[in-house]
Amino acid sequence: MPRQRPEEAGPEHGSAEPAPCRVVVCRDCCCGTPKVTGVDHDRQLARLAEEVPVRVSDCLDVCEHANVIVVQPSAAARAVGARPVWLGLVNDPDATDDIAAWVQAGGPGIAPSPDILDLYVFTPPRRAQ
Repeated sequence: MPRQRPEEAGPEHGSAEPAPCRVVVCRDCCCGTPKVTGVDHDRQLARLAEEVPVRVSDCLDVCEHANVIVVQPSAAARAVGARPVWLGLVNDPDATDDIAAWVQAGGPGIAPSPDILDLYVFTPPRRAQ
């Protein structure tokens, strides 16, 4: 189950605003560890948290796709049919920036995903959903 670290909660949102979409970042077994080399995992997490609400999960059980980021739609987008978007192999700072910008623009069901993110999208096995 995703857990949220207070220091990584992202920007504050007033109660009058609708709930924004949020991001779940996998960090434990493979994601966010030295097993995925050449990535500043702490910077990736901090970059996302600068822009959007972030939850950290111990393990999403899709280690073959490390680093995994799930973009969850806002309540309004979910109400019109938007579903979470699973992104794997997010090991490039530019991809992290693209994800942050997309979520800031509204995310799934609200804003179109940057075309480059199509390269990272995958369908998780049923047990991981």
